[in-house]
Order: sequence, then structure tokens, then C-alpha cells
Amino acid sequence: MMKHIVLAGVFATVAGAAMAQDLPKAQFKAIGLNSPTVASSVDEVPFWTKTIPQASKGAITVDITPLDQMGIDDKTMLRLLKLGVMDFAGMDISKMAGDDPRFEGCDLAGLTLDPDKARAACKAWAPVIDRQMQKNWNAKLLAFGGNPPQVFWCRTMLGGLADLKGKKVRVFNNTMRDFLGGVGSTAVSMAFAEVVPALNNGVVDCAVTGSLSGNTAGWPEVTKSLYPMSLGWSINVLAVNLTSWNRMDPKVQQFLTSQVATYEDKMWATLKEGMNQADNCNTGKQPCTLGKPANITIVPVKPAEAETHKKLVEGAVLANWAKRCGAECVKEWNETVGKAIGMKAPTT
Repeated sequence: MMKHIVLAGVFATVAGAAMAQDLPKAQFKAIGLNSPTVASSVDEVPFWTKTIPQASKGAITVDITPLDQMGIDDKTMLRLLKLGVMDFAGMDISKMAGDDPRFEGCDLAGLTLDPDKARAACKAWAPVIDRQMQKNWNAKLLAFGGNPPQVFWCRTMLGGLADLKGKKVRVFNNTMRDFLGGVGSTAVSMAFAEVVPALNNGVVDCAVTGSLSGNTAGWPEVTKSLYPMSLGWSINVLAVNLTSWNRMDPKVQQFLTSQVATYEDKMWATLKEGMNQADNCNTGKQPCTLGKPANITIVPVKPAEAETHKKLVEGAVLANWAKRCGAECVKEWNETVGKAIGMKAPTT
């Protein structure tokens, strides 16, 4: 039996090598996620700079630059991809919702509270996202990824949810704005790279980002407390310009499709590991290999606050998104994401 397994492995390796050797040479350009995030440094950049060239035996090379290093506004990524400025793009899909509310459909603020449910929601919604991209943006959806939970980082000690009332809070999408409206906070839209100086100078009182993303970007240096009430996963997508994709040799398309499937699995595994390490990193404990040792106070979410969170999601978040997206969109959501996670958006 062991001999057969070994032989099967050998044949698979030989077949993979043969496939790679048969690939025509191709060079592509990618613009990716914010560089301080683990999704960028651990998964995305190594995928394009190491995995793809090695797996293709040097036939395929990709020049990848994180968007913050190019000074690009997140919200313009899909437009740039449509124009063919790059062949591939990694982007936070909810930031594109100003152009189409469907783009935040599987990452509504607080909708899912564990990564497996988040992935299931996005898998159910993927055909809708891909359809809208192909129809309106000359782009094709390839994969979904995410980040550790999006939580509140505050300049002062936060006592709990009630303390957010009246505070200015940095957010980065419409659905977070809906949630904060229900809490009584003032939502302030702001790019990731602008948050540290804004917190430091008191332009905002708190800011929302991942429990590990904030850590790796230096947010503990300008905050005292972290309130781990989740507002989503900052779901990101990998997409390709449709013109670029259609020009590719079918062998290259097949190769990339296979590699991207493995890449997607890795992104979700990294998210889970990031979740496991975030509290350690933020409170100076080990293991903390993905972040930086810090010393801030994590304020526990009380049971009553968790119940309030649930009511806000089912009320303000889902209801406001349903109005933006329209009856046809909501019907489709209820038949896909809703069924996957056991929730229903209002249809009127």
C-alpha cells in the first residue's frame, strides 16, 4: 500500500513538473492589499513572488506591489482593474460597495462571528460577485480571503459598548457605518495608512481594523484599549482583468486556477492562526510569530453587549443594506448567503 502511495506521489510530482514545463512564458502585473496586513505579507506577496514562479518552473512571473506603496485609494482598485492598469488585483471587496452594494453582501458588519461561517457566506455569494464583476467591471473573481475580526482600537480605556456613543470612530465601509449609527457613534471614513496619525492627534477616538492588522501596523503605539466586538472580516478578493484572462493560453488559465484554489485555502488558514495569536501579540504573550509584542488592554464583550450586537446586525445593518441593494438583490441574498448562515434580510 505504501509503495502505491509513494508511486502516486511521484507520478503527481512528475505530472506537475511536466505541466509546468509545458507552460508558455508569461509575465503579469498585480496590485495587492495593504502591506502591513498579514494577508499581504504572509500570503499574497509570497504567492506571486515565490509560489507561482517556482510552481511554473520560471514560466510565469508576476510583479506585485501593495496598494499603499503605490499611494492608491482602496476604493479605486476595481476601476483600475477594469481599465487594465494591472492584470490581477487583491482588494477589500466591501470598499467597492459604493459602486455596487452587492460587494459587501457576505461581509456585512457583524454578520458572521467565526471564519468558517464567513467563508461559507462568501462561497454562497461568489457567483453573484463574479457575475457583477464580469458584467460591469471587465473582471473575473478568482478567490476570497479575509483578515482576523475587525474590532475597535481606542485611544482611551473603553468601558464597553455604551462608551462608543458620541465617539468619532474610523470605519472603511457603509455597513460599519450602519452599525455605528445604531450605537450612536460618528463614523469617519479613512484610509488604513492615515489611521495612526489620526488616532495620535485625536482626529478620531477609536478606529476599526483587524485584531492583528492593527498590531502589525503599529496601532498599539497610539491606543490603550481594544474592544473585540466583531464588525466583520475585511473580506478580500483576488480578481483578474477579464481581457488579460481571455488572452491567456488555456494551460496558463488551468495552472493559475489550480494554484489559486490552494492559495485561497492558505489565506483562510492564516486568518485562523492570526485570530489565535492576536490576543497574545496585543498583550505581550507568546506565541506571537505573526505580529509584534504589545501591551494594550483587551476589554471583554459582556453577554448583554453580545445580545445588543446581534440586534444591531439583524436590525440596522441588514435593513439598511437591503434598502441600498434592492428587492431583487435581497431575494438572491436570502436564497444564498441567508440559507448558508441561517439569517434573513428584510424584503420590504
